[in-house]
Amino acid sequence: MEQTFVMIKPDGVQRGLIGEIISRIERKGLRIVAMRMCQITDETARRHYAEHVEKPFFSSLVDFITSSPVVQMIVEGENAVVVMRTMSGATDPKEALIGTIRGDFGLDVGRNLIHSADSLESAKREIAIHFTEEDVVEYTKADETWVYE
Repeated sequence: MEQTFVMIKPDGVQRGLIGEIISRIERKGLRIVAMRMCQITDETARRHYAEHVEKPFFSSLVDFITSSPVVQMIVEGENAVVVMRTMSGATDPKEALIGTIRGDFGLDVGRNLIHSADSLESAKREIAIHFTEEDVVEYTKADETWVYE
């Protein structure tokens, strides 16, 4: 099973969408194997968004992600990276399809509710930034025989 990193951003937390987003992940058939609410530090935010350090929006990105608590998760399932990216919707909510998290709840690219790793390589890097191996709880969901062949 593939693992990916997912984060409900400060706007998702402040707007009371934690339950809705987690519910969508679970209803899809994915498994949450680690989860916590935390306040991201400036240092952690800079490590997480390191690939954007030279971009003009880097400072505002760090300021936003550290502005309020977030909910971080490791989500597991077949093709978890692609599945979560599809469920999240386009980065700009105005371009996100209805039925996606951003398409249903977002209006502004700077307040797009959720982060999900864009590749397996990114997922592994982001998981290592935010979680330790001890944080992961391995288990089998009873309904998995009804999700996968």
